Amino acid sequence: MIKILLVDDHDLVRTGIRLILDSEKAFDVVAEANSGEQAIKICRSHDLDIVLMDMNMPGMGGLEATRKILRHDPDAKVIFLSMYKENPIPAKVMQVGAWGFVTKDAEPKEMVKAILQVHAGQKYIAPDVAQQIALGKLDAGGVDPFKHLSEREMQIMMMLTRGSKVPDIAIQLNISAKTVNTYRYRMFEKLGVTGDVELTHLALRHKIISPDQL
Repeated sequence: MIKILLVDDHDLVRTGIRLILDSEKAFDVVAEANSGEQAIKICRSHDLDIVLMDMNMPGMGGLEATRKILRHDPDAKVIFLSMYKENPIPAKVMQVGAWGFVTKDAEPKEMVKAILQVHAGQKYIAPDVAQQIALGKLDAGGVDPFKHLSEREMQIMMMLTRGSKVPDIAIQLNISAKTVNTYRYRMFEKLGVTGDVELTHLALRHKIISPDQL
């Protein structure tokens, strides 16, 4: 049996994914976590084969949690589940040391394939995401201002471009509104923009987001 930890802060999402995994005889979801902090504790107390990790969660995000999990257990196999398929997010995920990347809109059979492939010792990236990463490398000569953003700045940038307000972001990430604004203005400086509208236009221009996501 492939022992799996499922990490996502949304109960409904975890329930849906668990239904998919429970239908496979080779899988055993031994634990669930609703935060990066909880995932780290479970990884240190359970013998796991695969960690299915959400990208954005209140408090500690998926990337930071993965770094700490791998620091404790370099052989841990983490597969990211994310609604964001646009670069540089997938590239950042793989650079952290994840073994796989699957988008949340993928077919159930793709998630199953990713788990089986990673468990067999092979990395897995969703085909459309892999193509974006490859094209990004080919276009390495172009300027990508977003590559200089930290994980938290990327997280807040994606939320701002989708219309989330600072107080709402603060609640969702379990940080103060002042801290959100600190990240926001630091991000503006790095990207050379002066407000959320310019930020959104820049993200659209670099295909970090698409118009149908607004």
